[in-house]
Amino acid sequence: RFQACVYFASVFQAMSCGIHYLASVFMAVTPKFVCGVPGNVSSVLFYNSSESSIEDIWTLWTSPENYIVVQLENGEVWELNQCSRSKREVSLDLAYEYKGNKSTFSCSNGYLYDDTKWKSTVVTQWDLVCDREWLAKLIQPTFMLGVLIGAVIFGDIADRLGRRRVIWFTSAGQFVFGIAVAFTFDYYSFVIVRFLLAMVSSGYLVVAFVYVTEFVGIKARTWASMHVHAFFAIGIMIVALVGFLVRTWWVYQIFLSIATLPFVLCCWMLPETPFWLLSEERYEDAQKVINIMARWNKVSSPCKVSELCSVQQDDPVSGRMGDNDTSSTKKHNILDLFCNWHIARRTITVWLIWFTGSLGYYVFSLSSVSLGGNEYLNLFLIGAVELPCYIIACIAMDKLGRRNTLIPFLILSALICVLIMFIPQDFNILIILANMAGKFSIGVAFGLIYLYTAELYPTIVRSLAVGSGSMMCRVGSVVAPFCVYLRSIWIFMPLLLVGIMALLSGILTIMLPETLGKPLTNT
Repeated sequence: RFQACVYFASVFQAMSCGIHYLASVFMAVTPKFVCGVPGNVSSVLFYNSSESSIEDIWTLWTSPENYIVVQLENGEVWELNQCSRSKREVSLDLAYEYKGNKSTFSCSNGYLYDDTKWKSTVVTQWDLVCDREWLAKLIQPTFMLGVLIGAVIFGDIADRLGRRRVIWFTSAGQFVFGIAVAFTFDYYSFVIVRFLLAMVSSGYLVVAFVYVTEFVGIKARTWASMHVHAFFAIGIMIVALVGFLVRTWWVYQIFLSIATLPFVLCCWMLPETPFWLLSEERYEDAQKVINIMARWNKVSSPCKVSELCSVQQDDPVSGRMGDNDTSSTKKHNILDLFCNWHIARRTITVWLIWFTGSLGYYVFSLSSVSLGGNEYLNLFLIGAVELPCYIIACIAMDKLGRRNTLIPFLILSALICVLIMFIPQDFNILIILANMAGKFSIGVAFGLIYLYTAELYPTIVRSLAVGSGSMMCRVGSVVAPFCVYLRSIWIFMPLLLVGIMALLSGILTIMLPETLGKPLTNT
């Protein structure tokens, strides 16, 4: 009972990590837009359609190459493009086609945006279009960079100061920075506060993994660690739901951040893990936590920490081995993952799987809103498809083995990437289903690699291996937004890159050993 309460309280907050990681898909949308006009408009012309205001034209607007002709109240006729505007020298009659002389000007009067779908986004708030478009494209990569740095910093702090303090700080930080993002006054303050939000979100996720693993027994550990991802996926579904209901970016951000509040109010009640307290030789505090666990779980005779410690002290062999372990652990560094060709090949393969899993995960998630159809439903389904994927992964890795689950799902995701390229663009439902299948298969690989990496390496470099793999995963998440932007070059470019990486990873995984049912190696 105690472990269940601690587990569900901790993973509840993992939802807010999923929320903040993908909040930008609706916050940083670029709607249809044209150059602003230097006066009051009397009539608007778009091909053969004549309207009284520009707002009525947006439904007809299909391509960025289009332009709108407007006549001002003073009689001037202007052609409005997305990033420039031209004044016609001769304005006798209002016609769409014009062969005479024109004077071209920059958009000094700002821009006119289509607000039928989104009332306000960060793009419309700070005019992140045309020559400032690159600033909009940096919003997600800078967030992911914060994720990378936060994972490294808070993982280390949690080993020094304890899991509980980091969980307090990062969950409170998520709430404070989440609300602060909504009240930023310019683009640069927005990016900086989101960078800090990324650091605490990532820090929470990393420490929560360790925290729940140290509380949950061996029997349920695989399922428990895997389903932290499932709550992250529920966070993605919440983003889709709130995005559908709230169309002003700062209100949307506040609503998403409020999801964190219940946990912030009760997280101070979470105990420190006995594992960490014992490692710091705080035996009395560890005993207190064990007594509370025993009371909750209705165990009549809780185990005594003093007995555990005396057993370790009485056994000189284990004591000596412990000393050797600690001294040898201190000397190990990243180069030990490349100490010989056999281990180096294993490390390169594992790193590639981490990178590919993260790249594929975020490419499928971030590009789901560009698939056509209802973008809110698309993102909701892309999140929902993860829930069964982790159940399948847990069952398959225990029945078929780690490697035998990883290989088919990596190769399957590569085949799905190729398949999507051959589906005609009109078949929206088929494209969305194929993307869901792609996310499902890459999700199985992504969820499984955590445990598989820990089992592939000996005790002395196990943490180092998982940590470095996690680092490659963060690099993949930084690259993913740039990969999605390649759609502007060729619509299938992101899928092609993910497909190639997944196929390569799947083939290299064949050379890895199976670890199911094998004892963990020590040397």
